[in-house]
Amino acid sequence: MRTVLKVFVFILCYVSVNGQENKYLYKLGIIDSLFSKTLNESRTIYVHIPESYLQNPKQKYPVTYIIDGKVFLPTVSNVLDFYSGGFMPEMVLIGIANSNYRTRDLTPSKITTKYGMPFNEENGEAANFLKFIEEELIPYVNNHYPVTTYRSLIGHSYGGLFSIYTLINKPKLFANYLSIDPSLDWDNQLMLKEAKEVLFKRDYSGKSLYVSLSGQLHMQNKSITIENVMQDTSDYTLFTRSNLMFSNFMEQNKPSGLTYKWQFYPNDLHGTISQPSIRDGLIALFKWYQMENTDIINNPESTKEKLFSIIKHREKKLKQHFGYAVPPYPEMLLNMSGYMNLDMQQLEKSKMYFELAMKYYPDSANAYDSMADFYASQKNYAKALKYVSKAFDISGDNYFKQRIEELKAKTN
Repeated sequence: MRTVLKVFVFILCYVSVNGQENKYLYKLGIIDSLFSKTLNESRTIYVHIPESYLQNPKQKYPVTYIIDGKVFLPTVSNVLDFYSGGFMPEMVLIGIANSNYRTRDLTPSKITTKYGMPFNEENGEAANFLKFIEEELIPYVNNHYPVTTYRSLIGHSYGGLFSIYTLINKPKLFANYLSIDPSLDWDNQLMLKEAKEVLFKRDYSGKSLYVSLSGQLHMQNKSITIENVMQDTSDYTLFTRSNLMFSNFMEQNKPSGLTYKWQFYPNDLHGTISQPSIRDGLIALFKWYQMENTDIINNPESTKEKLFSIIKHREKKLKQHFGYAVPPYPEMLLNMSGYMNLDMQQLEKSKMYFELAMKYYPDSANAYDSMADFYASQKNYAKALKYVSKAFDISGDNYFKQRIEELKAKTN
């Protein structure tokens, strides 16, 4: 099993400080852009691709679109580094830059006053921005990056408002919607009113929504708590009350087929809630993806037949949720299981895992090389040579060429 270098990950930057050259990790992903006819402007995106792509360049991944991507893509990537595989799938991340026209793009209606004060910032163009995402950005990403049709959307504050706006107006565009401390107070609670009108007229089967609320309930009165905030009628709590009203409405009425979860973060502010919400939200949205029967899998007494049935069950379950066939486990996990069983001399199970790695990842040279390791351990050098040759055909790597010569010498 060979080590793979990361692709599209941290970019190294060298800067001079006090005459010395220092190395910093400063940027995640790569920067791309496209010109939008809808918006009549060029838009920047930040793209992060799983490191396993280098090993399996024909593999495609679910994709998550992140509003305010320059700010939040690193957090999403960090969560995936810790939780992908067992809790959620590897994903391509598309961070959308929103710093220049954020209020314009993310708010669903035009207003001229806010909380009794003039509001002169350009606003109310969410429909146009959603058209850009649907008709230009998603097709562009589909054509340029290794993504599938399974999409998620993450947004905070106005971005959270936009996420709920998208769920209401284009529910089929994404499978998952993560709305972090959304600004549901916008325009006299417009999205709350529209949700009550629309969400129960459609089938949301296969769709999931996660909404969070920060503990910043009233900026000037610490006596306001989650228990009594609904009794307050001041503008200072309208943001919080709008979120709670939406949550209570959703819990009581439960739109058809929609998986919904709401979570309160009493120790976080509006500016800090994104980090825990992204972690908890993705875990909740992908609850169905979490590995099952790990106790049986980890038990050396489990039979090959039992393990195989668990793998096939997971394969079927993932296909049902994604809408297309995917490997039930990452290649690394299948390979690791193969080597662990090989070390324990449980040869049938070891061979099964290596065979499954080749089945689910047919374009991976590493999968065939691992199968060669299995046969070489049994001194079946002819079969080992067969699989190393296949690995060389796929990659052309000199490592496999050298190994071919070594195995040929052993077969003579």
